[in-house]
Amino acid sequence: MESVAERFPFRKWRKMLWSRVEGTRILEVGVGTGKNFPYYPRDAEITAIDFSERMLARAHEKATKQSARVHLQQMDVQHLVFEDNTFDTIAATFVFCSVPNPVGGLMEVARVCRPGGKVVLLEHVLSANHALAWVMNIANPLVVRIGGANMNRATVDNVVKSGLVLEQVTDLGAGIFKLIEARKR
Repeated sequence: MESVAERFPFRKWRKMLWSRVEGTRILEVGVGTGKNFPYYPRDAEITAIDFSERMLARAHEKATKQSARVHLQQMDVQHLVFEDNTFDTIAATFVFCSVPNPVGGLMEVARVCRPGGKVVLLEHVLSANHALAWVMNIANPLVVRIGGANMNRATVDNVVKSGLVLEQVTDLGAGIFKLIEARKR
């Protein structure tokens, strides 16, 4: 379903997200099938998680084919087993639209991020345009049933609610797609 969007613009946006990563200990939340592998920094130690065993199996195949250096683990972002202050940067692409408790998941992200560390998210969010937001809210139950992702999340607000410090929000398209950069205090 996403193949056209993956060619353009998602490819460009993924590259942009990974260019904002800092440090050498990186966590990717919601690795899925491994769409971000080509953009991983070469000198980083990357751990990537997903709650879906089937997605991780596909990611493992892709990592092998692409010689991606990544440690894959099955885990839910709402219940991370990592120690506090473990990672320099935590990245996610189109993840917090489907996390049942997005603020709780972001609080876990903040917990495992080192002090001063970075969180970089590529997300689709509820439009600030009232008419478009109304349509998104009406369509959301059907979209969730078909694709599993909420199209009407207030992810920028959720980042702030989680205790992370919002650094920059870049509008990537139609006021719906955002690159969100935040830091742990």
